[in-house]
Amino acid sequence: MRVGTARATARRWVAAHARDLPGYRGAYFGGSTVGKPDDAELAPSSDVDVMVVTEADEVPVKPGKFRHEGALLEISLVPWDELRDPAAVLSSYHLAGAFRTDTVIDDPSGALRALHTAVAPRFAERERVRSRCLDARHRVESRLAAHDPGAPFHERVTAWMFPTGVTTHVLLVAALRNPTIRLRYRAVREVLEAYGRPEFHHELLDLLGCAEVPAEVVRHHLGELARTFDATVPVARTPFFFSGDLTAGARPVAVDGSRDLVERGEHREAVFWIVATFARCHTVLAADAPALHAERLPAFRAAVAALTGVTGPDDLPARGEKVLRFLPRLWETAEEILAANPGITGDSALPPPRPL
Repeated sequence: MRVGTARATARRWVAAHARDLPGYRGAYFGGSTVGKPDDAELAPSSDVDVMVVTEADEVPVKPGKFRHEGALLEISLVPWDELRDPAAVLSSYHLAGAFRTDTVIDDPSGALRALHTAVAPRFAERERVRSRCLDARHRVESRLAAHDPGAPFHERVTAWMFPTGVTTHVLLVAALRNPTIRLRYRAVREVLEAYGRPEFHHELLDLLGCAEVPAEVVRHHLGELARTFDATVPVARTPFFFSGDLTAGARPVAVDGSRDLVERGEHREAVFWIVATFARCHTVLAADAPALHAERLPAFRAAVAALTGVTGPDDLPARGEKVLRFLPRLWETAEEILAANPGITGDSALPPPRPL
């Protein structure tokens, strides 16, 4: 399917299903398709991110991934309060990228186009980019600091691994690249190769523990993940913010997408999402199917040990400290990319954008 065809499908879904949601303010495209031409091919393991903006007092769990007219959509809900201030959006590494181009799907009030107008001219300004790099670095530090030593092992693995993976986002943001979720380690490898620092990719993988993992080991544990994933989907009942990633419709991304990476020789880059999905499955199983959680837990622990070197909860504090000690070197590399990036501009003389 072409990206343009998938976008048209997403627009029809918004028109038919989103406009009646409580507090609806509009919708826009996000994620990896931002900036791609309509005639680009959309891989079967890729989805189209649709961000639905709401003023509802309580934002419900996002609908997540599902197929609509043959396109794989991921619907997320964004509180309007997060978008009200263009200056804050410019400093947010996970929000700003969607407004560097016109991604608006529906905008009844005109506020989303006004946000694009405020953000786009300043998106590549050096200090705006640096502030987004700092935002990503702060997420690494704050999420590792929030690690709960009393949480179950699968939750502690998630709490260590996700902020560790945000180290890639610091560099992607400096390169004006989309801070992608599932493919972050492949994307950052491409950036580091482009900027003459390919060896730094090995160090990022080493923080995750998979720098030397063989392909056959990754392939084996991906098979175990597939079994756990397929056992989780039918029993999932409790809503989690990631529930949309653990459905039959999401399997092409969660499982098949990782298999595609392994078969292309990018097995180390696949480890992050394999372990992340494995841990999320166990969060669901612990809540909704405790017996199945206990049955599949040895496979999860074996995967974590083989793919990341974490053999148990006692290993995690030291692994988190290793990431924190690495941050000064990460920041030096981000500054090198900022200095060499031809897309970075000087700060403009425009006044700071006002809240909408």
